[in-house]
Amino acid sequence: MYALDLTDSYAPAQTDDELAEITVGGALREAAARAGNQLALQEADAQGMLGREWTYAELLADSERLAHALLTRYQPGERVAVWAPNVPEWVLLEFGLALAGLTLVTVNPGYQARELKYVLKQSCSAGLFLIGEYRGNPMARIAKEVVNQIPAIRETVDMEDHAALFRQAGPLGPLPDVNPGDEVQIQYTSGTTGFPKGVVLHHRGIVNNARQGAERLGIERGATVMAIMPLFHTAGCGLAVLGAVQLDNRMILVRQFDPQQVNALIESERVCGMMGVPTMLIAMLEADAATPRDFSSVTIVSSGGAMVPPELIRRVTDRLGCSFSIVYGQTETSPLLTQTRPGDPFDDICHTVGQAMPHTEMSIRDPASNEVLPVDTVGEICARGCSLMLGYNDDPEATAKTIDAQGWLHTGDLGTMDSRGFVRITGRVKEMIIRGGENLFPAEIENVLLEHGDVAEVAVVGVPDAKFGEAAAAFVRPAAGVKLDPPALIAHCRANIAAQKTPTHWIAIDE
Repeated sequence: MYALDLTDSYAPAQTDDELAEITVGGALREAAARAGNQLALQEADAQGMLGREWTYAELLADSERLAHALLTRYQPGERVAVWAPNVPEWVLLEFGLALAGLTLVTVNPGYQARELKYVLKQSCSAGLFLIGEYRGNPMARIAKEVVNQIPAIRETVDMEDHAALFRQAGPLGPLPDVNPGDEVQIQYTSGTTGFPKGVVLHHRGIVNNARQGAERLGIERGATVMAIMPLFHTAGCGLAVLGAVQLDNRMILVRQFDPQQVNALIESERVCGMMGVPTMLIAMLEADAATPRDFSSVTIVSSGGAMVPPELIRRVTDRLGCSFSIVYGQTETSPLLTQTRPGDPFDDICHTVGQAMPHTEMSIRDPASNEVLPVDTVGEICARGCSLMLGYNDDPEATAKTIDAQGWLHTGDLGTMDSRGFVRITGRVKEMIIRGGENLFPAEIENVLLEHGDVAEVAVVGVPDAKFGEAAAAFVRPAAGVKLDPPALIAHCRANIAAQKTPTHWIAIDE
């Protein structure tokens, strides 16, 4: 714990951890040099069975081979989209693209055609790597429909077809020099316009942030960890993958979250740590009540992405006999801004999001004046440091609204800071709904619903939900002579946006 005694809600950056000048590819190369023969990546398929595996030396060799192949088809600096769940090829592409100086554009496998088209066009992607289908979403069919409308996409690749994945379109050349400050990923997050904004992240930010998070959790070097968070999130491809690599961990990559399967793997593989949003942890506890498992190997569980109820923390720590850590951040910050430590007082773990990460300044500011507020005063949570994004892709106006002239990123979240620098979340300046760790923005959902002929006006708001933290509720004024038909509107939403964005509650109003 940092020893701070503040009177104003400003915590200066702490330098107890070295800020490494490192790239994503460099992190893998260092791991292979340290622990080349150690198991690095192991696949858990849709049935929860362990499959293919890579040592660190093998993971580096395949990633470099892929990087060389990609450079026969793309030029350094181009963007390539990856649309898939947690498959090992996602990790190979994460490292391969980084080693080749290419930018990875992450795409949610739940996306429908309009969402995919928007991301591919807005990011100016030159290629799309995907799998054929996931949880009933016909991704190959959707991709064919969308890519035909985007001439900039030069190839669509089934990433589980290794002949296509590793295809060489010309002679092999050397890999480029990649700088820590170069862009490495673009991840899309909802924005005030109702359309997602492309967050451009850099190597230095996501690599250091992941290591700092893993070290604060107290994960032992070489231990077995489990990745259940989606790779298209910074929590998956950033914290889970890059954190594991920098601690030489064996990472079990779970293709499809199923609580019974995950619990069984924890027992059989002696998993020591993992991160999951509250919805996942609740499901795992419910599965354990039906089929109890041996969780004695677990030393730490981490959660964030939504408000974590204190009662859930108590249930997890009591049942698993482990420590717990709360994380807070956002895509724009790679993602961690604050994190509790396993040794923090239990009340702080339950009711705060901890102190700032190393090399990160935190402040609580008056939303109107931008002045720093006294401690224990509610204001907007702001941050400045090495993990901040380069900006929003092709959107300088939105970037300037989020990062001010002094370099402070305004999170849009309301909170307080106490004299020790511990931050509490009290609400949001923004209207964003956080459902099970997924960010939903009302304007995007409203825009879709307004395209339906039965809807005259609509307002979407977040409401408390016992399972997901929050759920979307739609207040609809039907068109003249029309009666509210929720099944028809649900079907309309499912056809145009990801399933989790579909409102759960439907309320008809007259005005």
